[in-house]
Amino acid sequence: MASNTSKTARASVRAGQGAGGALSVLGEYKYLIPLNKGKHAYVRNLTNGKTLHLRTDSDAFVEEIRVLAGAGHGPKIRAELAALAAAAPGDGWDETEKRLVDAGVFEA
Repeated sequence: MASNTSKTARASVRAGQGAGGALSVLGEYKYLIPLNKGKHAYVRNLTNGKTLHLRTDSDAFVEEIRVLAGAGHGPKIRAELAALAAAAPGDGWDETEKRLVDAGVFEA
């Protein structure tokens, strides 16, 4: 079976197919799956059911988070970014959050 998706991407999707179709930890939906020490992330979108592999410094990442924040998921995403920054301080998640704030992603 030939496939253009990576083994990691397929595993991520399979992990999300259990328990309500969303990757969750203790019942909490995870929007960001960090990759490559914070340089990339899978962004799971509840509104359209897609999971995108994006560079965290790209415009596409900012726009995807903007869509999620516009749908009311902004506070949870900010909490996830803070948790990622605390868990891996050298991975640049604080800079990623600052870039999103500077772009006005979380503004009401």
